[in-house]
Amino acid sequence: MADILPTSIDMDEVRARWGGFAFNAENEAKARVIIGRYPPGRQHSAIIPLLDMAQRQVGAETGTQGWLPVPVIEYVARYLDMPYIRALEVATFYTMFNLRPVGRYHLQVCGTTPCMLRGSDDVFAACYAKGMKKGGTTADGLFTLSEVECLGACANAPMVQINDDNYEDLTFDTTTAIIEALARGETPKTGPQGVNRRTSDPEGGVTSLPEMVSENFDYRSQWT
Repeated sequence: MADILPTSIDMDEVRARWGGFAFNAENEAKARVIIGRYPPGRQHSAIIPLLDMAQRQVGAETGTQGWLPVPVIEYVARYLDMPYIRALEVATFYTMFNLRPVGRYHLQVCGTTPCMLRGSDDVFAACYAKGMKKGGTTADGLFTLSEVECLGACANAPMVQINDDNYEDLTFDTTTAIIEALARGETPKTGPQGVNRRTSDPEGGVTSLPEMVSENFDYRSQWT
């Protein structure tokens, strides 16, 4: 479950900054398209994509990954004619939503069993060596570190999700290299790091159905 809004945030400042939030023209058009996918009277079903869009707009305005201040959640709830508490229930349930400010890069390190057994402690160590602390943001505003549950890349453990991208097969050194590249303003290669594999293929290349690597190969002629 996402972190509840900490009491250390000054709500007067939050309301002064975000009380007038509204979707920009581009997001307004997207919101109407999203709502139109649902039957009349079912617009509440659009709450997740609209909260996500609002968070991304906050991120674009602040130069961070984005978060959901209370007035922004209230705005989305009104937009969908939805009780605020229902929108807050969604925002506090999914860890994709940040209820406090985060840095430009949000490092979500998987600490679940497969990643732990494969070396997630080394991933955390690399983050700590760069001045990060769990649940905190570095002084320069670049990095926020969180420990999360399974991110669905167990075959390539250990891994970290940074904003929208996954980095897998990590070691202390490869994690350090990614962090340093981001700090320099570069865009590191996503996916497996330092191993000879494509996505979640076996290391060294596929060992079965090799024709499927480059195209949707039809094997039916070989079945007779």
